[in-house]
Amino acid sequence: MLSKKQQRLRRARQTRIRIATQGVARLTVNRTNLHIYASIISGCGTKVLARASTAEAEIRQSLGTAGKGGNAAAAALIGKRIAEKAKAAGVEKVAFDRAGFAYHGRVKALAEAAREAGLQF
Repeated sequence: MLSKKQQRLRRARQTRIRIATQGVARLTVNRTNLHIYASIISGCGTKVLARASTAEAEIRQSLGTAGKGGNAAAAALIGKRIAEKAKAAGVEKVAFDRAGFAYHGRVKALAEAAREAGLQF
């Protein structure tokens, strides 16, 4: 029987195979209990074009004294930031790679904020 983490990685692998056939940059998300991380990876999958996370010092300052990176508001902030960095790197269209995580809560908040900031996926 597969563990919870193995099940998530299995789902992630299937998604990445499907995205690789498209040949577009992908917005990949990773979440932990404390933080959420987002990266834009090139279409060939070899180069990170932009990254943002709640673990960054300036983001932690803007989240306040508690520095809570494990909530939907922080995820939305990261979504907006990754979209801005992607545009600066010349990326408009991406494929959303949720890495096997459910499209719910923080992952959904990040995705919707990135869409509102002008990233297409």
